[in-house]
Order: sequence, then structure tokens, then C-alpha cells
Amino acid sequence: MHYTQGSLGRIFLLKFEHNDILLEELHSLARKEKIMAAALIFIGALKRGDLVTGPKKPVIPPQPNKIRFRNGWEAMGMGTIFTGKSGPQIHIHGSMGKKNKVLTGCVRGRSQVFLVMEAVIFELKNVKASKSIDPRTGLNLLNLATQ
Repeated sequence: MHYTQGSLGRIFLLKFEHNDILLEELHSLARKEKIMAAALIFIGALKRGDLVTGPKKPVIPPQPNKIRFRNGWEAMGMGTIFTGKSGPQIHIHGSMGKKNKVLTGCVRGRSQVFLVMEAVIFELKNVKASKSIDPRTGLNLLNLATQ
């Protein structure tokens, strides 16, 4: 395990609108506000989108098990924002429910808000962290400059 220490910076309260694309809106805000490192939580509903629900097999590099959901699901989750070479890198895991079914995974692509989504972003200050593609796994992983 590696770690670094920082402090809490700004806090953003977000209200997404019906049909907003969750990741696009988060990416836009992170660029506009120059958020370099943050943790986030969210609750609401997603109309449709894409999830990665683990690897197809537990091997490295992993092959993602991708699923598509639609028709409105209650959603909650958490994630991180860290800077990479191409700007903000957003990584969100969420759980969604509809009737007696539950999906849990990494929210991807053009996942679209249904009615409303609320989120809180907690900016992390004085941490030396970034994201980049790990050549061994092919994943966009967190890099820490430890103290």
C-alpha cells in the first residue's frame, strides 16, 4: 500500500438535470473549476447507460464485463477525480436498483440522468496524485507521490 496526506479544499454541491450525461457534466465542472483531486458521492436515478461489472475472468490484463442498462434505475455511488495527461480522470462506482434487481459496477460512457441526480464533490488539497495508464494491466490507475 502507498499513501499520501492532504487536506479538504472546496466543496461543490451539484444538481444534475433530466437527460444530463453524468460523466460529461462532471468532466466539464472539473475542468472549469480546475479540480486536480477530489472524492465524490451521488444519489438519484439514471435513465440509461453503461457499466463494467468486473472482469470476465480474474486475469491480468483484465477483459471488462460490459453491460448496458435502460428504462430508469435508482442510483447511488461514489468516485474520484484525479488529473491525468488528458485532463480530469473520473472513476465512479455505483449501485443501481429497479424492482428486485440490483446492478453494481463502474459507471461508463454516456450514462444519462433520469429526473434528478445530486452529488457532493470534496476537493482534496496538497495531495500529489495523478492517473495514468498502467502498462501491465491496461487500466487508468492512481499514482501517488508519497512523502
